[in-house]
Amino acid sequence: MLDLGAGLLTGLSLIVAIGAQNAFVLRQGLLRRHVGAVVAVCAVSDLVLILAGVAGIGTLVERAPLALEVVRWLGVAFLTAYGVRSLLAARSSSALRTTGAASAALGSTVATAAALTWLNPHVYLDTVLLLGSIASAHGPEGRWWFAAGACAASVLWFAGLGYGARLASGLFARPRAWQVLDVVIGVVMLLIAVSLALR
Repeated sequence: MLDLGAGLLTGLSLIVAIGAQNAFVLRQGLLRRHVGAVVAVCAVSDLVLILAGVAGIGTLVERAPLALEVVRWLGVAFLTAYGVRSLLAARSSSALRTTGAASAALGSTVATAAALTWLNPHVYLDTVLLLGSIASAHGPEGRWWFAAGACAASVLWFAGLGYGARLASGLFARPRAWQVLDVVIGVVMLLIAVSLALR
């Protein structure tokens, strides 16, 4: 139980930080569009990465710096484009409606959620390397309980963020709130892109 609890708390401490992925899940939750698919993509991706790290794939990732470089620059390009798009959306009144606005296709939404997860080098550092190395300190059996706790943290967080966002829908009934959210998301994406580029 201690290993499980440690994994849960460690997983939450890494995932709760505001980032591109969380901002996207929040926005989809507020719009109530494809929430289940977005939550599933983010949570399942995290589970795969956490289990890979605990299984020892982290050493392979550490030994493939070129692969991480490619992912880093793809992430910079994607986050920059998404950030600029969010900032431009804040200027358009059509971006402010939660009902009646054209809904992005499921495939496009899922692809964006996957890209925000898999094109972020930090996800490999956090889930594969960091969680993998912390888990190894819990022994051969304890590390899998630690992994179970970290996986539970991921599922709870993404489900809570995606489906809990509707509790703030009253606030986002005002157009100004949507503009502020789009600006915040755009700025967060661009800051993460800059931080990745300067690494």
